[in-house]
Amino acid sequence: MKKYALLILVFITTLTSCSIDDDNSDLFYVNFMPIESVDIPEYFVYGETYEIFMTYTKPNSCYFFRDFYYAIDGNERIVAIENNVYQEDNCDETPESETVSLNFYVTSNETYLFKFYQGKDEEGVDQFLLVEVPIIDERPEA
Repeated sequence: MKKYALLILVFITTLTSCSIDDDNSDLFYVNFMPIESVDIPEYFVYGETYEIFMTYTKPNSCYFFRDFYYAIDGNERIVAIENNVYQEDNCDETPESETVSLNFYVTSNETYLFKFYQGKDEEGVDQFLLVEVPIIDERPEA
């Protein structure tokens, strides 16, 4: 009897649970934001962590920082800023500059190439700010 009750409970839960077809796309969408400036060290020391600061402009108050798009290919890193854009009618249309930071842990002894997303050109091709950061063995003495 307990087995049947458990099976019925599982069946009912399955029928009433959230559908994977539920779509919140009418509430917000994700947008990649062009990075306007980057504050990154001129070198890294192997095994250390660095904070990389990126500044971008939110077009209005309906844009909210979500996360970073971060892709790794060898010592190449592609970095983009993701924003949730809420589809509301009461957005303040004043653009606002925002600075966000990414913690980067150095795991290689070879130069890193960062590609910071800066939007698309007239033909729709992604544009990137390219920054090479060499690795040194230890911090220079001051």
